[in-house]
Parts: sequence; C-alpha cells; structure tokens
Amino acid sequence: MAPKNTSQFDAGQPETDTSADVPRIVRGENRLPVIVTILVALGLPFLLPERLGLGPRWLMPVLVGALLAATIVIEPGLITRRSAVLRLMAIGIVVIFVLEASWSTAHLLIELIDGGPETNNPGLLLATGALVWTANNIVFALLYWELDSGGPTGRAHHTARYPDFAFPGHLNPELVPPDWQPVFVDYLYLGFTNSLAFSPTDVMPLTHWPKLMMALQSIISVAILSLVIARAVNILT
Repeated sequence: MAPKNTSQFDAGQPETDTSADVPRIVRGENRLPVIVTILVALGLPFLLPERLGLGPRWLMPVLVGALLAATIVIEPGLITRRSAVLRLMAIGIVVIFVLEASWSTAHLLIELIDGGPETNNPGLLLATGALVWTANNIVFALLYWELDSGGPTGRAHHTARYPDFAFPGHLNPELVPPDWQPVFVDYLYLGFTNSLAFSPTDVMPLTHWPKLMMALQSIISVAILSLVIARAVNILT
C-alpha cells in the first residue's frame, strides 16, 4: 500500500501561519532631520517680502518653537512614544506651516497675475518664487510624514495594516533591513521629486488621501514655476 501523503497542502490540512508569533521590531526614528528641516522652514519667511507672510514675522517661530520644544522635553530620545498629546502638538506644527505656506502662495500668485513690486524685478521675483516653492515642498513632506500609516510612532509600532505609500523598500524588502520603515528624509525626497516631476517617481500613493495631496502639490508647483518663470522671461525681454 502506498504511504499516505501528509503534505500541508492536502485538503483539510490548513497551513499554519507563524508570522504573528514573531515579535515586531520597534525602530524609533531620529528626530534630528525633522528639527533641522523645521528650523529651515522657520527661517524662510524672514527672507520673503513682509506682505507675503501671515501676521508678524515673529509669530510663526514663537508658536512652532514652543510646540517643538514641548515635544522634545516630553520625548527627548527617538520618536517611539504613542501619546495623543504629542500627536496633537505634531499636527499643530504642521497646521501652522500649512497656513503660512497657503497664505504666501496665494498672495504670490495674486501678485503675479495682478502685478506687484516683486514681479517687476526678475532677480527678486525668482528668489521669492524659489522660497515659496521650497516652503511648499517642506510642508507637503511634513504632511506625508505625519499622516502616512499613523505617523512616525504608528510606523514604529506597525499599527497600520497597510501603508498609504509604497516605497521601494516596501516593494523590494530584500534590499532593506528587516522591519524597514521610511523616515522623514524619505518623505522630504518624495515632496521635492513630486513637485519637480508633477507625478510619482519611485514612491507610489496607495490610498485616496495621498493621491489627492500629491495632485494638489503638483498643481501648486506648476502654478508657481510656470507663472514665475514666464513673468521673469517677460521682464527680461
């Protein structure tokens, strides 16, 4: 008599999944790149014409600086602590940057269309456009970083079953360390490449909100670059 096949693929023999028994590695993220980028973003409004800023120039640095200092005091090490208070403060920082960038972008575009002091000087115009464009890219990078898969703490603890963005490390896990997760520099790269290419490059949006945000960022980038360059060329000619 032939021996009975006891393969795990036989009918009625479910395959045992032991992946749930393997503990996940909590990889806290270094906050230094985020702090440096935030400090750069805080300095950009001081280089812009005052009327393109939202309120007094000292207001945004004071608000963001207070929230940033509070987060560092509460969690001085790597970003791993799951806290509603820390989450709200981080989102508050991003919201302040969003309001400032939206105000500057809207007023720059209005002045490009209606005419303004900056639009008559090609050097000043290009410098102002570059600063506003850079500020927008930083803001979108912060948004992607803070919202993707529940933010840095959510990614560290693997709270989201599926990511909102598919990075090359997700698509090619053999090329990255075990339990690899994107960090802020990856989102900063995503923000700038999307703004330059007007489309996804190596990072693919998977859910609706990143697709809509990347589309909005591309539209803003096209508007700033096209109007600023066109106006500068028109002045020079």
